[in-house]
Amino acid sequence: GRLGILIVRHLKRLERVILGYLEICDGPEEEAQLGILETLQCTIEHAWPRMPCRVPVLLKALLKMIWDVHTDQGSTPEPVKAALLQGATDCLILLDRCSEGQVKVLLEGVYSSCEENRVRECIRKVQENT
Repeated sequence: GRLGILIVRHLKRLERVILGYLEICDGPEEEAQLGILETLQCTIEHAWPRMPCRVPVLLKALLKMIWDVHTDQGSTPEPVKAALLQGATDCLILLDRCSEGQVKVLLEGVYSSCEENRVRECIRKVQENT
């Protein structure tokens, strides 16, 4: 409904906000990150037809975030890490669906060159999703 219309109208600005938040990776900001992942899921669902052209940018941001969460040596509790990784993975799955498999194709290269198990795990979930 209304939210969908607002999202589409403000997509450009919303995308900047989302991308900005995905890059923050410290302390209490995790709640913000979890929230922003939910926002991103909502955005993808409401702006479905307009997402494919944004796949490369969002994919890069999500992968960077997955990587940052995985390599974060800070105080992030394990359940929060798991939730962040799951949220990012869910976003990638949605992006893949709305871009008719573009994400799977782009992820193949990443998967083959990545040695980190947790990151590979996220990618595998996206690739196995039908």
